[in-house]
Amino acid sequence: MTTGVAVYDEDHSYGGYTLFAETYEDPSKAPDGKGKIYLVDMEGEPVHRWEVETAVQSHCRLLPDGNLIYPTRDRSKIEAAGVRELDAESDVVWSYHCRIDHDFQVTDDGRLFLHAIEDTMVPEIGPELKRNPYIVEIDRDKNVRWEWRGEEHLDELEEHLSNDEWEYVRQRIDSEYSFDWAHNNTLQRIQPNETYEREREGDGPVRFEPGNIVFSYRSIDVIGVIDYPSGEIVWAWGPDELDGQHLPYVLENGNVLIFDNGTERGWSRVIELDPLTEEIVWEYTGTPKSDFYAPFISGARRLPNGNTLICEGTEAHLFEVTSDGEVVWDFVSPFGEEGSLGNVYRCQRYTEEYVAPLLEDR
Repeated sequence: MTTGVAVYDEDHSYGGYTLFAETYEDPSKAPDGKGKIYLVDMEGEPVHRWEVETAVQSHCRLLPDGNLIYPTRDRSKIEAAGVRELDAESDVVWSYHCRIDHDFQVTDDGRLFLHAIEDTMVPEIGPELKRNPYIVEIDRDKNVRWEWRGEEHLDELEEHLSNDEWEYVRQRIDSEYSFDWAHNNTLQRIQPNETYEREREGDGPVRFEPGNIVFSYRSIDVIGVIDYPSGEIVWAWGPDELDGQHLPYVLENGNVLIFDNGTERGWSRVIELDPLTEEIVWEYTGTPKSDFYAPFISGARRLPNGNTLICEGTEAHLFEVTSDGEVVWDFVSPFGEEGSLGNVYRCQRYTEEYVAPLLEDR
């Protein structure tokens, strides 16, 4: 692919700035020994760059004051693992040491929900060591407010899947995914939406209540919802439909947007699912389908104007499409360098107003 911006339809795209990180397993191999995180404008020009000395793969978040929070990926260097907050000069102003993994959320009052991993024995799954999803809520004083462990909720997961779906899950756990049986890659706290209002009016459980947590077990092709704070899994879906998915999250209309990688299928798609009817109501694929394929990482975000921002991560390809599938912004990162793996895990679009504190500070 040609790097930089190939398409920019100013009239139909959602303007602003796009945040993403190149993937670095070992930044010391980069020419300057540092990993890079970029904020680019719609022309693909970097307006700000952060430099870090830790491994970088997962996504980053820009805070309202212009600071940046990013998670490391230092499983081989456990002493450096965790989440870090950087100022505009890339100085660390706050950090938390943990085995951070894939995703995190920051609340309006500054609390953090972190997805991490724990390696423990789980006899009900199998006789050998397992890697398990672990979610922890902390405040800025590093006090633990809430914890959740995936291996403690397998019975609830089974309850929300059919017999055939659960058999599919067990087969995958018992074979190629016997160690990293879940490989959760998502932690989204649900915001107020229409589905929440519809469920409140009925007699069923309030599955999509704001504050509940969406997860994505990539190893077994399952997404679901955790009730907060009870910790109960209250909804699950995916076997025989999803294939190595990433970043499911609940939209304002109550539907769930999902990047369905198609790891074994051979082509990717972005789908919008009505979780109440479990019907796919919107889909984006390549033409031909094989033209759009990221077997791992990646994600998609619905923008305020109804467009969808897609990260085809394995190609470091970020693009925006309308509801009709028309590409109105198309960008391939030109920033790959020695020491970088040449891919992008996720991306995020911010408005000019939101990034103003960062750019004014600079």
